[in-house]
Amino acid sequence: MTGFEMEPSQQNLATRRKVMLDMGRLTVALMATTALAGCSLKLPGSGDPPRIYVLTPKSTFNDDIPEVRWQLLVEAPQAAAGIASARIALRRSPIEIEYFARSAWTDSAPKMIQTLLIESFENSRKIVSVGRQSIGLRSDFVLKTDLREFQAEYVDEHGVPLPDGSPPNIRIRMNAKLVMMPKRVIAGSKTFEYVIPAPGPTMNQIVEGFDETLGKILKRLVIWSLEEGQRLYEKDETAS
Repeated sequence: MTGFEMEPSQQNLATRRKVMLDMGRLTVALMATTALAGCSLKLPGSGDPPRIYVLTPKSTFNDDIPEVRWQLLVEAPQAAAGIASARIALRRSPIEIEYFARSAWTDSAPKMIQTLLIESFENSRKIVSVGRQSIGLRSDFVLKTDLREFQAEYVDEHGVPLPDGSPPNIRIRMNAKLVMMPKRVIAGSKTFEYVIPAPGPTMNQIVEGFDETLGKILKRLVIWSLEEGQRLYEKDETAS
């Protein structure tokens, strides 16, 4: 044996120690990588909660609206699936509907509008008997509506995108039908549509735009329903 040479048993022991040391270092590295990955991993429910927005009923009406004694049922509006949810819709293209992130209405758009319609009729102080189908009211008229547009639009009337940073236009369109009971005859029909620019580009300002636009429709729909219903009610009483 020349110089210093390790016995086979000593050499095997050194090799095993080196392998164990390398495995320990690898384990520490993997644990550190997993910890860093865990810091950036978003678990379900761990993100920012959505902001919930509410719209308001109309509360100011002129005194010249007829005061009626007939009863009215207000059905929830019919609407396409794209706008019949609690998500707040937007359009950046004439052929696609998107939604604002982390923002929602307090209820689905049809149910929310039904409630606002009933409250607006009550606020007119011109009709006492108004409600929804579920309360079992025996009605003289049923108000059926179709919600056809209910979104913020980032395109103009020609479908051209608005300049970056511009507030969107709020477009709401509803068709209303007044059905006379118990004959279930459509006694009147009218479409209400408004397109109004939001006061600014922030989410709060966009919701303000929705509130202003819907408010105009609610007011005119209430006035039309009371005037048309009263005209038909008096005509039917005279004929009988």
